[in-house]
Amino acid sequence: MTGGERVPAERKRRRPTSAGVVLSVDLIVDTARELIDAHGAQAFTVRKLGAALGADPSAVYRYFRNTEDLFLALADRLIGESMEGFTTTGDWAADLRELALRAYRSALRHPQVAVFSTVRVTGRPHEQRAVDTGIGLLLQAGFDDATAVRHYHSLVDTALGHAALDAGVLRLAPAQRAADEYAWQAAYGSLPADAYPSLHRVRNHLPHMAGSAVEPALDLLIAALRQEAAERTG
Repeated sequence: MTGGERVPAERKRRRPTSAGVVLSVDLIVDTARELIDAHGAQAFTVRKLGAALGADPSAVYRYFRNTEDLFLALADRLIGESMEGFTTTGDWAADLRELALRAYRSALRHPQVAVFSTVRVTGRPHEQRAVDTGIGLLLQAGFDDATAVRHYHSLVDTALGHAALDAGVLRLAPAQRAADEYAWQAAYGSLPADAYPSLHRVRNHLPHMAGSAVEPALDLLIAALRQEAAERTG
């Protein structure tokens, strides 16, 4: 089964379950996301989903062929949400940055879902629209076809790579996050100058290492793209 295959319409349930719930793709995806947000992807099962829906677990398979099919639909839902309200401004580079940050922020709103949503290709309509939009902006900037694809790849992997990393941090216990943040100040900030001259010199700035680097990374990439585009058209 490929990511784009869907369950035939005739297999979908149109009447209420025993709990009085009328199932739909949206309801199942929303409920699955709530369960994963609360308990993590590893703890997710179709049996638990059925219980949350008030339906026999087998009813889910009238809408999704298997758990992977459902997870891909959920990942595509996040992409769709990230694209809501997105409009181009005429500044292709600023638009690319916004597109990347939207993907990053959407994943961070659901760090448990980001375990799989940041590393999978959904092959579905929301992802297709996002990819078409991003590559279109690079073509608009004057890049040739192959270069536009390559640069889009770099852009989206930068955003989603940081999303996966930062989502992992959010999944840590609060005490673990606090300990890691404190380490930059205590363990690194107090190192002796004779043994660690560079770290000692920048010790007052090291606490910044505890935050996300997504925006500085994107700024560097966007600046490089602007420069390359200017050289091509100049």
